[in-house]
Amino acid sequence: MKNGNVRNEVFLLVFLILVFVSPTLGQENNPVKVQGRVMSLDLYKNVITVNEKVFVLDSQTMIRDDKDYPAGMDRLRPEAWVYVVGENRSAIKKLVAKRIYLLPKFIGRKERNSYPFMD
Repeated sequence: MKNGNVRNEVFLLVFLILVFVSPTLGQENNPVKVQGRVMSLDLYKNVITVNEKVFVLDSQTMIRDDKDYPAGMDRLRPEAWVYVVGENRSAIKKLVAKRIYLLPKFIGRKERNSYPFMD
């Protein structure tokens, strides 16, 4: 009888560990996707703020236009509409922008099928 109780307790313990640990394991590479206006831009610090989310620009950050063609850093300005795809890097505790798409205006749900990079 005691053998069954120990087995149930071990099973319960393993189950609880998996429930609480598994969400934290998958958070490293969850993409962060934000559409909005550029609130601030500091090219000296390599930082862009969109919808109060601060993204770090690194050497891997790609800037593209609304047709998904490469665009220059000079087209990135405050108050410009952008769509940012980034990732949360827990090692540096910051959001890192992977791709920034320059948009002509706010893109609503009905118009998103015209922009394949927005899912």
